[in-house]
Amino acid sequence: MESEMRERDTASAPDGGPVVVAVDFSHDSEAAFVWACRYAKLAGAPLIVVHVVHDPAEAPGYYRHSPEDALLPMREVAAKMMAEFLEKMREQHAIVNEIADLDTVQVTGLPATRIIEIAERRKAALIVMGCQGRTGLERLLIGSKAERVVQLSPIPVTVIKSEKA
Repeated sequence: MESEMRERDTASAPDGGPVVVAVDFSHDSEAAFVWACRYAKLAGAPLIVVHVVHDPAEAPGYYRHSPEDALLPMREVAAKMMAEFLEKMREQHAIVNEIADLDTVQVTGLPATRIIEIAERRKAALIVMGCQGRTGLERLLIGSKAERVVQLSPIPVTVIKSEKA
């Protein structure tokens, strides 16, 4: 019965696939996550929340928020951060609690390629990402993960910018 319900939910989504939302726990990814929840609910699609564990050159030590975290592998700290992120989103946005089919995925690697890989493997109908909106030299030196996903993805991509940015 459960697998039958899943098939029906997936079939009602555009192109028959889930919505994949990539999060890095920033304000922009919070906005993207909430937007993806609304879209997934309207489309009747499952939601897959993806976090790619990497230690970005522009923010080394990103996964070391407390002295205890310094002794843990990045994957464990990232899992803890994901749980805190989801709990915060559930508390702040009622729509999150209305999503019946929400799955989380955590992988390591380069964000753009791993996000696309997961979306393709899960046969996603849409990828949703936040965008920090870097400009000028900073964007040229560091690059934009969202821009890279848009360039490389065969799956439609929606980029969301938070009001706080």
